[in-house]
Amino acid sequence: MVKVGIINVTGYAGMELARILRRHPDAEITSVTGRSLAGQKLGEAFPHLSDIDLTITEDVTESVDVVFSALPHAASAERLGQALAGGIKAIDISADFRLRDVAEYESWYNITHPCPEYMEESVYGLTELHREDVKTTRLLANPGCFPTVSILALAPAVKAGIIGPDIIVDAKSGVSGAGRGASVATLYSEVNESVKAYSMDGHRHLPEIQQELDLLSSNGRLRITFLTHLIPMTRGILSSCYANLNEGAVATGEAAKSEIMELYREFYKDDTFVKVVDTPPMTKHTLGNNDCVIYPTVDIRTNRLVVVSCIDNLVKGAAGQAVQNMNLMFGLPEEQGLQQLAMYP
Repeated sequence: MVKVGIINVTGYAGMELARILRRHPDAEITSVTGRSLAGQKLGEAFPHLSDIDLTITEDVTESVDVVFSALPHAASAERLGQALAGGIKAIDISADFRLRDVAEYESWYNITHPCPEYMEESVYGLTELHREDVKTTRLLANPGCFPTVSILALAPAVKAGIIGPDIIVDAKSGVSGAGRGASVATLYSEVNESVKAYSMDGHRHLPEIQQELDLLSSNGRLRITFLTHLIPMTRGILSSCYANLNEGAVATGEAAKSEIMELYREFYKDDTFVKVVDTPPMTKHTLGNNDCVIYPTVDIRTNRLVVVSCIDNLVKGAAGQAVQNMNLMFGLPEEQGLQQLAMYP
């Protein structure tokens, strides 16, 4: 039985970790922290978690095999540095260990990295691309939600070398991606019946997408335009990705669609949580589960690859993927505790 500590259970990702791990047959939550609610029973603070008989503390107080940190960036690295020094495995849901280049991290997040000595040993936990490295690491950098849905959408095409370097990713997210912190921008009256683009000068998740897709590219650095939108729903991300197909890379006409579909299905044939489907998905198809649903096709008129993908940003985009990685780190079946179907409608 893997003993688990959750640092910052009071955020959306931390709560979702508790919800998923509660029914995991091979994991036991032994400690949950949250300084703002320290001393309260978890079920008093969050009634939907009342089945978990734990008191929220300021720090991890019990013996654990692994800690999940759902703290904001910088604060997360500081706490996980202490855990690693104590011989405890760590899974970071913040951005602190995702980027290989410390200078790039500090530029995008406008902060000095508190534990740069751990950057080299961390593994970027997009499980489908780094499964073998995940199995042996003690420090797992859980990917961001936007990078998860976007990288998985584009990886097969980039790896196969069938698209040009210019890529557009147009992504739309529900408001839970902004976290639980109070903000005028996410008030009901601000977001309801409205859609807006944001981070027009560059979203912090772009360097993750760039880093991982460049690793797959045999044609040099890609030119990625990444634009995010906030839409009036609680959970979910839908990403629409576009890239020009290289001349002669695939068949022409309707045959191109079949060839692309086969490429994607072959690429993900061994990945339980990636579903390549025949019709464009919607976010409800992933609500509450750990799937990434992908629909690849070709705009025959323009010879352009179009890929639509979606995830639940709090599950495959955060807590679910973190548990998926924990399973591998402890030699458990990858899908353990994550077999739930989507909630629909």
